Amino acid sequence: MEIVKGAGEWAQPAAGAANDWVEHLRVPDLSVGTYCIPVGGVDDQSPHTEDEIYVVTAGRARIVTPGGEAEVGPGAVIFVPAGEEHRFVDVTEDLALLVVFGPAYGSRGTGS
Repeated sequence: MEIVKGAGEWAQPAAGAANDWVEHLRVPDLSVGTYCIPVGGVDDQSPHTEDEIYVVTAGRARIVTPGGEAEVGPGAVIFVPAGEEHRFVDVTEDLALLVVFGPAYGSRGTGS
């Protein structure tokens, strides 16, 4: 058992950075991290090579994928399959996302 401290908590991106990504836990079959985008920020990620689950822990935005878009806020749980384009846009409140990758982030090759 391990308590994953800080996972899902808001963190201000470093000066000049569009957003903030911190990985908190990595084992071969999954990884857990926190992705934060400030109000008005830009989500510049590319599709990942792993499936992922986002849990919105704070903030509000819209997620946009080729299959549609939805407003998200605290408590929203979003599944994005490997390879699917996706972006968080119209960030109206500082957005903090708990992210779970399966298998671990980057373990299937390149992605960002």
